[in-house]
Amino acid sequence: MRSNRATARAGVSLAATLPLLAGALALGIPAARAADGPARDTLTGTKPAWATAAADKGAAADGSRVSARVYLAGRDASGLAAYARAVSDPASASYGRYLSAGRAQARFGATKAQVAGVTSWLRSAGLEVTGTTRHYVSVTGDVAATEKAFGTQLHNYAKGGKTYRAPTRTASAPAALNGAVLTVTGLDSAPHKATHQDQLPPPDAVFRNAGPFSSYHGSNIASTLPSAYGKKIPYAVKGYTGKQLRAAYGAGPRTGKGVRVAITDAYASPTIAFDAATYAKKHGDAKYRGSQLRQVLPGTYTKTEECGASGWYGEETLDVEAVHAVAPGADITYVGAASCYDDDLLDSLNRIVDGHLADLVSNSWGDIEANETPDIAAAYDQVFQFGAVEGIGFYFSSGDNGDEVANTGTKQVDTPANSGWVTAVGGTSLAVGKHDTYLFETGWGTEKANLSADGRSWTGFPGTFTSGAGGGTSRTVSQPFYQKSVVPSALAEANGTTAMRTVPDIAAIADPNTGFRVGQTQTFPDGSQQYDEYRIGGTSLAAPVIAAVQALAQEARGGKPIGFANPSIYAKYGSKVYHDVTDRPTGSRLAVARVDFANGYDASEGLLTSVRSLGKDSSLKAVKGYDDVTGVGSPAAGYVDSYRSR
Repeated sequence: MRSNRATARAGVSLAATLPLLAGALALGIPAARAADGPARDTLTGTKPAWATAAADKGAAADGSRVSARVYLAGRDASGLAAYARAVSDPASASYGRYLSAGRAQARFGATKAQVAGVTSWLRSAGLEVTGTTRHYVSVTGDVAATEKAFGTQLHNYAKGGKTYRAPTRTASAPAALNGAVLTVTGLDSAPHKATHQDQLPPPDAVFRNAGPFSSYHGSNIASTLPSAYGKKIPYAVKGYTGKQLRAAYGAGPRTGKGVRVAITDAYASPTIAFDAATYAKKHGDAKYRGSQLRQVLPGTYTKTEECGASGWYGEETLDVEAVHAVAPGADITYVGAASCYDDDLLDSLNRIVDGHLADLVSNSWGDIEANETPDIAAAYDQVFQFGAVEGIGFYFSSGDNGDEVANTGTKQVDTPANSGWVTAVGGTSLAVGKHDTYLFETGWGTEKANLSADGRSWTGFPGTFTSGAGGGTSRTVSQPFYQKSVVPSALAEANGTTAMRTVPDIAAIADPNTGFRVGQTQTFPDGSQQYDEYRIGGTSLAAPVIAAVQALAQEARGGKPIGFANPSIYAKYGSKVYHDVTDRPTGSRLAVARVDFANGYDASEGLLTSVRSLGKDSSLKAVKGYDDVTGVGSPAAGYVDSYRSR
């Protein structure tokens, strides 16, 4: 937001005003009074909502260190957003007229003068510039210099039983910079990090599923176990393979040949090449070509213990193997982040956009919306918009905790899936029958009840909620244009009278009880490391599956990028190219029986038998039409080829 005075001065050259600004700062004169009147531009969203007067614990020590990033707005921020919309909208004359990475940067990126001006301002305030990219200037310094630079005081605030530093008011930048600053991150010290979405223990320690299993839905009925919903139920599948998923989602002869899919996570599995090749060979997927799978990794990793680095290895493995299983001809580039923190994850996304490393990007990580501050959201949206103008689409898992009430006590959506510039991927429970026939899907939502001690009933049936696809209505992101007339008002206006972004957009298999078989090198109790397989799910499975389906669709349109897909996805709403997923597709409630090792590995400590009810996603419901569990539905036969005419 710019002040009236700043707007009136917009025609004044940066070169003319910077010397005055720098001189005033050097003399210790507040920037707001270096020229006539308050010459500051507020950086909206830089004061977190939790930094309230009631939580204020007093001023931060002047000598405390602050590390921050000043993100650059570029030469035409509003033009970037407008072009990103136009180039992604099938109804626009500019649809599909993507720019190269170089042209996008030249048209919308920061100028050398803007970078120089921002750098000069920060140094004049006494901050040390530690790095400069085309997206941001990183700085470090003490609290006193930081307050001087950003026109606000820094205090300590209580938050969730801990104390963090935050600005007492919204930060600002000198108006003389002419709007060169998009936002600043790092002024508050609360953790800004993401988690991977899988629901199983991190497979750095071995994890296995016990049997019995079904090889396809309904192939093995648990006849000796109690009934559920008035009938005997099948055992959970051992884990679907690519052949079954390709059939379920209408892959046909397409393989994704000629399309490159990127995957982002934190860190990198040291055994990914071996694991992926072994898995493909065991399950009949195409052998990887020489350069089909490659990694782009940072020079160093940070916060490995805090982020649980080895726990991310399974996430990468799942994502890579799922993409290859569904789109075996697609090229895969894994781009690892230096940590699970937002700034490092943003770096990995920017690396993809700056080098146009792929047209489709699968992302199986995120956090709750309450933890996202507007400054971070602005930085994410900027990279998503740059991706859109280049023809790059981002696919984000919608979360694994349903409406998040059981997890956080507050009904909310996940982020960055809440961004209006990404495709949020929800989850389903998938039933594939004999001969790879698609039977049905429910919205993914699981309730669990254990087998009673005497084996004659399910204790407390149907049990308690364990996990489910994330979804709902954002409290911070306005409804994007493509959701209008599709998302019911009852959902869009769930938090008030203003229509807001509703999540998800589309969905695919996610339920761990109807999940995907994955293979990974794991550490066994004797200390040895061996390749083994287990069933897994979560929307961290749904996201790469949808990215892979989009790779098939891009191949179908002759390799021309789909780009930011949401306008196209919603334009097809209500057509036969989607499975319209509901919670009761057969007319009655559904469940599967599941047997697990008590120790997660073998039967030495006993077995745990439970019934898992399907289609019970907290307060969220999969119903006919658009819903906040599965969006417009899941891809059906015809979806892939529906892109051919574009």
